[in-house]
Amino acid sequence: MRERVVAGKVNVVESRGSRSVVDILRTNLLTRFNAIMSVMLVIVLVFGHLPDALFGLVMIANAVIGIVQELRAKHTLDKLRVLVIPKVTVMRDGAEREIPMDEIVLDDIVEVSTGDQIPADGIVIDTSGIQVDESLLTGEADPVHKESGDRIFSGSFVVAGSALARVVAVGENSYAQHIAAEAREFTLTKSALREGIDRILRVVTWLLVPIGALLLWSQFRAGHSIGDALVSTVAGVVGMVPQGLVLLVSMALAVAVIRLGRRKALVQELPAVETLARVDVVCADKTGTLTTGSIRHRDTVPLGDHDADELAAALAAIAAADPHRNPTMQGIADAYGDQPDWVVDAFLPFSSATKFSAVRFADGRTWVIGAPEIVLGRSHPDVLGHLREVASSGDRVLVVAVTGEPIYEAEHQLPASLDPFGYVTFAEEVRDDAPETIDYFVQQHVTLKVISGDSDATVGAIATGVGVPNADRRVDARTLPPEGTAGFTAAVNDDAVFGRVTPDQKRSMVIALQDEGHTVAMTGDGVNDVLALKKADIGIAMGSGAPATRAVAQIVLLDNRFSSLPHVVAEGRRVIANMERVASLFVSKTVYAAILAVAIGFAGWSFPLLPRHLTLIGSLTIGIPAFFLSFESTDEPVREGAFRRVMRFAAPSGVIAAAAAYGVYAAASVFDHDPAADRTATTITMVLVGLWILIELISPLTPKRAALVGSMFGLFAVVLAVPLGREFFHLVIPSIEVIGVIVGASLVAGFALHYALRLVDHHGGDWVPWLKEAGE
Repeated sequence: MRERVVAGKVNVVESRGSRSVVDILRTNLLTRFNAIMSVMLVIVLVFGHLPDALFGLVMIANAVIGIVQELRAKHTLDKLRVLVIPKVTVMRDGAEREIPMDEIVLDDIVEVSTGDQIPADGIVIDTSGIQVDESLLTGEADPVHKESGDRIFSGSFVVAGSALARVVAVGENSYAQHIAAEAREFTLTKSALREGIDRILRVVTWLLVPIGALLLWSQFRAGHSIGDALVSTVAGVVGMVPQGLVLLVSMALAVAVIRLGRRKALVQELPAVETLARVDVVCADKTGTLTTGSIRHRDTVPLGDHDADELAAALAAIAAADPHRNPTMQGIADAYGDQPDWVVDAFLPFSSATKFSAVRFADGRTWVIGAPEIVLGRSHPDVLGHLREVASSGDRVLVVAVTGEPIYEAEHQLPASLDPFGYVTFAEEVRDDAPETIDYFVQQHVTLKVISGDSDATVGAIATGVGVPNADRRVDARTLPPEGTAGFTAAVNDDAVFGRVTPDQKRSMVIALQDEGHTVAMTGDGVNDVLALKKADIGIAMGSGAPATRAVAQIVLLDNRFSSLPHVVAEGRRVIANMERVASLFVSKTVYAAILAVAIGFAGWSFPLLPRHLTLIGSLTIGIPAFFLSFESTDEPVREGAFRRVMRFAAPSGVIAAAAAYGVYAAASVFDHDPAADRTATTITMVLVGLWILIELISPLTPKRAALVGSMFGLFAVVLAVPLGREFFHLVIPSIEVIGVIVGASLVAGFALHYALRLVDHHGGDWVPWLKEAGE
């Protein structure tokens, strides 16, 4: 084995569970706007004064904060992910060993069984009725029966039976290894929040060049030297760049990951936080979600004249024949113990798709145990009616039948001429936190669907007990119209509880709900949930669930607590609501900076602000407030149209702020011909109007929000009052006349802003064609 490790023949692949340190550094440092700001910084350092390069420190601080927070998130994810790394049983030196998946080497003999994700490509050398689902690789959902000599592929998973296989390809050489890792990728590419932000940034990028060129030309017209013209142009361009917007989005999501990690919720894909906040339908598997997954044998009852002792012996023999018992079979084994006297001739393992297991013994009899509706079909209606009544109490019910017919492992079909011998009931433990979690989703107007392979009578009883609305609207999935039809979609949307659902049907139900415009979350812990988890907008697995479910889920609840979901929803809502507010601030600044630059450019005036002034304005009215706002708690439901709302707020705010600045600058130049005084007047106006914008955005004012606004005003007052502050920011105390102009313009701007935003809200922006188009 050591030689294979040295030769690199180990099942190690590039980790995609969280971004690498290099990737984190690259995405925080090598950005489009960092490049623009760096060029602007060089221009100021060469032609201007050092205080005007203050925006460079803001750029560096943004990058450092973003890197630190993402490294913290990576550390949290990596620590939690260790808890869910799949273990694999291998045969080495004639003994079984359990090792992490990434320690498998070429030619290892691995054992895989129901619920396992196949860790590496292999050749089957011994099988016990193994069936493999390769749908994540091929798209074909029908399980594939594997015989000795057949190949199994990494990325597929075992739905029934078990096998020993010799590993023939490891690591990056495994077939479709990238598909297995794809489900765990830490990525921002599918984030609706980031897509909206990127849309804004693309528009800003296209505007920078023409507006910058216009401003530079106007500064030459105003008689400035090359150096002064370039510094003034930098001031205009820097104001348009929404510094910190991308940082705050990434940081807010990273902080959400850290917070959820403390609650033992492993977020395997970063956008999952915001996606779950948008969910309006939750499809919950009964076992392992509403219940703990713990199953206890309750009763065994013979049917007709059959002997109770023989039924008990048959159950013990059936359990002993299964080398990899599921919880139900383990419950039988615990109740009756092993029965080694019965010699097994053939064994057909339980499958979620077929819902039965069968064993043929040396005495020529075949025993079948499974779902009554499946095993008995339409025969024995009296027995089926009685068992359905038993199931309505909430117990899981399995029928035991016997026949003299053989079984065929490859076909996984029921043998013929089955005689119902008896039935077994099991009690499931309902989660203590299920009722309160269900109630939370009901209060948040989230529709709940309970989907299970058990009888709809059993599922309905448990769903009613935990408070699922409309739990009486239940249906046996075998009676549903064909998948993909209008009737199927209607039934899935109308009913609340579904029993006897196959894995394929679970996935089709998720698709049917998505086709109706719903954002769907799927929770589950068994191998029968994998297809639906993968197809859902957000897949949520329990930490104790099958390795295959944990591999495809975006969120893993490591402590198996259903009650963790409300906290995940709350984090997502906090991120989305706060980032919408933050984006509104940053885009308002971009709008007023662009309008002011264009107006000054066409007027041919000197630009009314230095780069240091815009850094001061941006920090006090946007940067610092946005930082605190991004961490506010909120339980606001997520609404569609965030980009539209941002533009409806930012456009009028930016127009009014630019008009106030332009007007004050023009008026100040009449009263005072000192450029420093004119720039001071413009700076004070922009700070006051910027704080008006902030107040309008965060109204109604809570004590904390009022303190935030007050502290920003106080900081600016200190800068004006302290000589060192005035000297650093190149400000002066304005004359009485100019102060009057500033106060008047600020008050007018404040009232205009208030009523303009109310007017836009009332009309939805439809009365302004360009604003309507921008929001769509």
